Amino acid sequence: MQPDSVVFGASGLIGRFLVAELLRRGRTVAAAARQPDGGALTSWLTSRDVPLDGLALVRADIARPDLGLPPGDLTAVRDVYNCAGRYAFGLTAEEARATNVTGAVHVLDWAATRPGLRRVVHVSGYRVSGAGEPPDYRRLGAYEASKVEADAAVRARARERDVPLSIANPASVIGPGQFVGLASMVSDLWHGRLPALPGGREVFVPVVDAAYLAAFLAELPEDDRGRGEAYWILDDRTPVLPELIGLLAAHMGVRAPRHAVPVGLLRLLPRALTGADPETFSFLSTDRYDTASARTFAERAGLRMPPTGAALRAWADDLVAARFGAAGTPRGPYGYQQVAGTATWISGERERPGHVLLHGLPLDSGSWREVADRLDGPVLAADLPGLGRSGPARGPAAEWLAELLAGARPVLVAHSAACVPALRYAAAHPERISRLVLVAPAFLQAPSSWPARTPLAALLLRRMSAARLAAVLGVPEGPAVTAAAAGLARPGQARRVVVALRAAHAARDELRRLLDRVRVPVEIVTGSADPLTVAVDRPVTTIAGAGHYPQLTHPGEVAAAIG
Repeated sequence: MQPDSVVFGASGLIGRFLVAELLRRGRTVAAAARQPDGGALTSWLTSRDVPLDGLALVRADIARPDLGLPPGDLTAVRDVYNCAGRYAFGLTAEEARATNVTGAVHVLDWAATRPGLRRVVHVSGYRVSGAGEPPDYRRLGAYEASKVEADAAVRARARERDVPLSIANPASVIGPGQFVGLASMVSDLWHGRLPALPGGREVFVPVVDAAYLAAFLAELPEDDRGRGEAYWILDDRTPVLPELIGLLAAHMGVRAPRHAVPVGLLRLLPRALTGADPETFSFLSTDRYDTASARTFAERAGLRMPPTGAALRAWADDLVAARFGAAGTPRGPYGYQQVAGTATWISGERERPGHVLLHGLPLDSGSWREVADRLDGPVLAADLPGLGRSGPARGPAAEWLAELLAGARPVLVAHSAACVPALRYAAAHPERISRLVLVAPAFLQAPSSWPARTPLAALLLRRMSAARLAAVLGVPEGPAVTAAAAGLARPGQARRVVVALRAAHAARDELRRLLDRVRVPVEIVTGSADPLTVAVDRPVTTIAGAGHYPQLTHPGEVAAAIG
C-alpha cells in the first residue's frame, strides 16, 4: 500500500482525529510520529469504529532535516499534514523552536520533494497573527512565540519553494482525550480548586470541536481556492470565560466561582499562589478573531459546527469519565443528566435497562464496571446524589430514584448503604421493579467499625490515600478505590459520605421491617467474610472468600448471582 496522505504528529489529539477522518473518507494514510505507539492509536481508532485497511504506521522525527525517513519512502503522498508540535509551557526558546519552528520547516522541505504534492497543511494556533513580525520570546513565552515564528518561517519557505500551503489556526481544541489547556481549569472547577476566575469578565477563550477541526483539515486540499490561505478555525459562539465556566459548573453540579482576578494582578502574584504558569496568562485575552474565511470555506465544504453548549458538555463528560486523564475513558454511553433537579452521573442505558446498579459507600458507580460487563442486556449505573461524581441532592432520594427508573421495570441491585433507598422504593413501588438484589446489606450485618463513625470522620476520610482506603475497606487498591479516594478529597464529599453512613445505620430497624413486608422477589448476596447476623426468609447467596465489597473482589460470582 502506498499512502496518499501523511499526518505528522499522528499520536497527538489533532493528529488522531485527522487520521480517523481521512480513513473514514477512504484515504490511505501514513500516521507518522517520533515514537509511534501503534497499539494505542489502532485501539483508539478501533474503539471509534474507524476502518484500518488504509493505515500505515511510520516512525519520523521532524527535528531531523530528512525527518528520519528513507529517501524512497512515501513517494505517492499527495497531501502532507503537519500536526506535530511541542505544546507545553516552561520550555526554553531552543526547545520550543526545535520542533515548532525548525521541525515545521523540515516538513515543508520534505514535502517539496514529493512528485505528486497537492497541498501542505500546517497546523498552528489561533493566537498567531499572521503579520510576520518577529516574536518577543520574553513577553509571549517560548511556546506562543515559537508558533508565531513558525508561521512566518513556513510562509516564507513555501514561497521560496513554490509549495502549495494552507495554514490552519485552530482555537482551544475540545474533545475526548484533550486534557491540557482549558481542561486544567475544568479540572480545578470539578475538584473545588477554582475559588476565582482568572482574567476579567470579558475574557474570550474560544474553542473548536476536535471532530469538526479534523473534517476541516481533511477538506483543505480538496479546494484549490484554499491554496495560500490561513484560516482561524474557532467557534464564534463560544461564551466568554465566566459564562463558559458557569455552563460547565451547572452541567457537572458544582459551584462556579463568583469573582474574577484581573490578568495584571495575576502576573504580580507568585506562581505558588496562582498555580498557573505565567505563559498561560497571554491566552486570557479579550481579543476576537477574523473567522470569515474559515466560515466561507466551511460553507463551501458543507461543514457544520456542533452546537457550542452541547460540545462543551460532551467534553466535560469525557473529562470526568477519564478522571481528567488519570484513567482510561470507559465505554459509553456516559455523562451527566438532570434527574429530579440533580446533576447525576450516569453510565449505560437510561431508557429501558434490564439492571439498575446502585453503589455503596464510599464508592461510585464505577465500582460496578466489572459486574456490569458480565450481565446480559442493557445496564444502568448511577452515582447517588451528592456522592461520587453526582452533584448535591436537590430533593428527596425517593423522588430521584423514581425519576431515574421512570419507564422501566428493571432488576434493582443495591450495595450496602444503597440498600436504604432501594428497599424503600421497592416497598413503595413494587410494580416498578421486577426483582430486588441486596448486595452486602449492612442493615442485616454487624454494625460497621468504619472510621466514618468517629467525630473527625469527614476530615479523616478527606485526607485518606487510596492505599489507606483500600486497607480500611479490605480490598486491593484498584481503579474503584483510587476514584473513591479522589472523590473524597472534593469539597463536601467526605461529609456527605459520613452523613449517608450514619443515616443508613439509623435506619437498620426500619429496613428489617420493610424487608418482611416488601412484595417483590428479593435476593441477598453476601461474602463469607461478611456474613448476615440476622436470619431472613429470603434466598441468600454466599460468596466464598468475599468481604463487604464482593463486586470488587469477586465480580464474576456477583454477576452470576444477580443474573
